[in-house]
Amino acid sequence: MGSTRVTARDVARAAGVSQPTVSRVFSRSAAVDPAKADRVRAAARELGYIPNLVARSLNSGHSFRIGIVLAYLKNGFFSDALQRLSKALNARGYSVTVYFAGNQSDEVDAIVDDLLADRVDGIILASISLSNSLVARVRKSGIPCVLFNRGQADPDVSMVTAANVAGARAATEFLIAGGHTRIAHLAGWRKSMNGRDRQAGFLATMAAAGLAPVACVDCHFRRSVAMDETRKLFAEGPGADAIFAANDHMAFGVLEVLRAELGLRVPEDVSVIGYDDAPMAGWKTFDLTTVRQPLERMTRKTVDLLIARITEPDAPPEKIEIPGDLIVRGSARHPPGWTPRPEHTPQPRT
Repeated sequence: MGSTRVTARDVARAAGVSQPTVSRVFSRSAAVDPAKADRVRAAARELGYIPNLVARSLNSGHSFRIGIVLAYLKNGFFSDALQRLSKALNARGYSVTVYFAGNQSDEVDAIVDDLLADRVDGIILASISLSNSLVARVRKSGIPCVLFNRGQADPDVSMVTAANVAGARAATEFLIAGGHTRIAHLAGWRKSMNGRDRQAGFLATMAAAGLAPVACVDCHFRRSVAMDETRKLFAEGPGADAIFAANDHMAFGVLEVLRAELGLRVPEDVSVIGYDDAPMAGWKTFDLTTVRQPLERMTRKTVDLLIARITEPDAPPEKIEIPGDLIVRGSARHPPGWTPRPEHTPQPRT
């Protein structure tokens, strides 16, 4: 005997609500009392109900799909961010399509062409640089777009970033307070506003303390480049007594070179600070002092901003900057008399 497809009417009967209420729960087109929504979802799971997403799309004029464009997932920060973005979007009734592209404009153009052809309802670009011409194309298409963890000077682009200048300042002040004077900065990417802001925070803090950096070099946010620059730094002179890397991915490579290749002690010989608080930063192997990007708040704001622009296409662009904390672990020398404060103690990543 063939199985019978479970309908929204069956779910409504089991949950003790009307059929339109079931439709509203799964279309998320209107607010539903949370208790009723919970009953509907529980009944749907029990009965094995599968919403008809094709009909939902036809009825609403929306695909309920969001395109997320990433450069790579080698950096654990972005794999964590992707998981959180996907979970938050799923909870709002949207499926996710993930695309990968480098920072070259032609690669991004090709990916966005695919996203436009797929008729996604919105686009999140994470660690991707948008050219002005591409911004104009996306705007003309009518598809909302939000930059996640990537700033841009264009006033017509919505974006969510961490407070990068302030974060770099906190990291550099901590190194200086620890007695370091030969400090190097392995910067991000000169075409990335995140990288430029972190470098600016570092340089301003050094100048205010009357110090000149031992080195300040563009490493493209790449681990292999940071490792090469660390080798050069110690091969061409006395080296540095502290290194501030523009992300944790690079900092992990720095630690490997210092310990495994150069035989230096961290932090006794060289202190290291990263940026992101990627999941591996808290591992005992690395025990990395780092500037935490407030990932949960950043992903939540990104999704809220994108959904708001989907529902209100004429809403003005917003630029949201969220402050993070310096997370002090064992890779950087602690300043004299320094005692952990609540924001410096290892905590669950938020």
